[in-house]
Amino acid sequence: MSDLKYEILDTISVLSESGKGWSKELNLISWNGREPKYDIRDWSPEREKMGKGITLTIDELKELKNALNELDELL
Repeated sequence: MSDLKYEILDTISVLSESGKGWSKELNLISWNGREPKYDIRDWSPEREKMGKGITLTIDELKELKNALNELDELL
């Protein structure tokens, strides 16, 4: 299995932090030198380890934003 390479280009938001120092973040990341995507996942304190996450294109992120805005209107 080849090494996974990533570059965090922008940290948009830290959504939460655990008692063990891990943080759930929304970042703009380039995976293996590809076009950057928006990414939500847990990161260890020094970002040497990561949890499972989800990557989104800008169009998918816009759809998620719209869905969250609609949800907010219901609450």
